[in-house]
Amino acid sequence: MKNLKSIKLVVASLLLSSVGMSQSPTVTAWVINTDNTTGYNCSGCSPAVYGTIEADIQSVDYTGTDVYVTTDGVPSYNVGPWQANPNVPEAQGKVWKLTLSPSENTGTSTTTSLGSLGAFINGIGVYNPMDGFYWDDANNVMKAGGVGTWNRNAYVFEAVSFDACLGHADGGGRYHNHVNPKCVYDYTATTVHSPIIGYAFDGFPIYGAFAYTNTDGTGAIKRMKSSYKLTTNTTRSGGPAMSVYSAGDFCEDYEYTVSYGDLDEHNGRFCKTPEYPNGIYAYFVTTEDNGDPYYPFVIGPTYYGVVPNGNTGPQGGKSTIPGGAVNYVPSLTSVPKEVNLEGTIKVYPNPVVDHLVQFEIATVNTDMIVEIIDYQGRTLIYKTFTKGSITNKVQVEAPYLNTGVYWLSVTVNGSKSVQKIVFDDGF
Repeated sequence: MKNLKSIKLVVASLLLSSVGMSQSPTVTAWVINTDNTTGYNCSGCSPAVYGTIEADIQSVDYTGTDVYVTTDGVPSYNVGPWQANPNVPEAQGKVWKLTLSPSENTGTSTTTSLGSLGAFINGIGVYNPMDGFYWDDANNVMKAGGVGTWNRNAYVFEAVSFDACLGHADGGGRYHNHVNPKCVYDYTATTVHSPIIGYAFDGFPIYGAFAYTNTDGTGAIKRMKSSYKLTTNTTRSGGPAMSVYSAGDFCEDYEYTVSYGDLDEHNGRFCKTPEYPNGIYAYFVTTEDNGDPYYPFVIGPTYYGVVPNGNTGPQGGKSTIPGGAVNYVPSLTSVPKEVNLEGTIKVYPNPVVDHLVQFEIATVNTDMIVEIIDYQGRTLIYKTFTKGSITNKVQVEAPYLNTGVYWLSVTVNGSKSVQKIVFDDGF
């Protein structure tokens, strides 16, 4: 007999089929490059780099069963520079295949490997918490290029090489994030449910750090807490001495503890989300109260679902888009209409420069919500200004939005003003 969670997943899959696969978030969530924007732009590098690699997602195609995401694996936002890391991003030419009907793995869970575990919505890789170094107890040395019983924590040993977006490239030029990809979404928006920021290779979505308190979609928005607890042990069985490596230096120093947090051993839960109102299993980014990444960061040591062949391993991401697949073209129906409430907002300068949106607004006597929305209708920046903190001049930083057209939406005193703004990042 199937458990309740499995039944819910089957029902959710059937409901998804009934509304049409083309409307599945697995199809629509991606940041599709429609104007040949290039990536690997590093204004802070010496010398500065202005990339020629096509950024974000080049195309999304789908059949009745699968989605094919084509990407070179570099983001459109500014990346780098990287300390203590000689690697730089390179075009990857990946075609990731994701199932439209993900299912729970009721057998032995699949262990996450080195390399990509999934893709963020702009095509960059989701990596596990390991840095590729493991303890060889037989020879009492650290070894590189594999996985062992005790594996080094990438956030501890590689964070020095992360850029401002908490990403870096590996030896194969694969730009990726082990931890919260802070430039993929507005990670500071703590009062709204985080958006989908990617998909794992088992087909289940990955969300940012904030969600409804209750799995039925009710309750206040809260930070999703990991259920992995840092060990209090003073020794590591078959591992390096605690006197040499502190607790937390190895991934295995964190022990899954039922109900310690909100999430299960895979770093997810079955719940209702804005994109899946009937419920879905979802992974969540995990952070501490101050926003610092917390183990296991994105996906746990194992996947929740069944991982189809084709994406993992050295030759992963080389799927062939079948004949008859439909190319997804983003609809502009979700983009807000311009509503200029005369005298409400005066944006300057426009085009925006230095990624700083500045505007003037009349005195308000209630809270104000400011959103920056892209051409696909996605809210990329969400800021709440509380009553009493608002002056007539307002600034909103949007440091990682690249050149393009966006919409500035301001809701105040029960009315919404929406107007077009243009970013010019100088590239």
